[in-house]
Amino acid sequence: MKGIADAARGFAAVGSEARIEVLLILVRAGDGGLNVGEIRERTGIPASTLAHHLRMLAEAGLIRQSRNGRQTHNVADYERLRGLSTFLLRNCCADRPTESAEMETMQS
Repeated sequence: MKGIADAARGFAAVGSEARIEVLLILVRAGDGGLNVGEIRERTGIPASTLAHHLRMLAEAGLIRQSRNGRQTHNVADYERLRGLSTFLLRNCCADRPTESAEMETMQS
């Protein structure tokens, strides 16, 4: 994760229920991924709308796409997804006082 702008692109890409659904389906599919037809069957999203959602996820680096003839294969980019979650959580509780400071406050 390169910074806030990079994180914002990733989070914006999952800013709709449909894209979250597609991403979860690809995460569940594992390293084998799925082609567009398989995703469409599982989601019921029309082909043109699904293409839009997949493009947004790919542009944000959340999925990788490859062509095999007429088929487009999609795989979740687990490293990028981990990077987004780490970005949010890396400073978890950083502003929280330490336990010793809390104890001193309570004893005062």
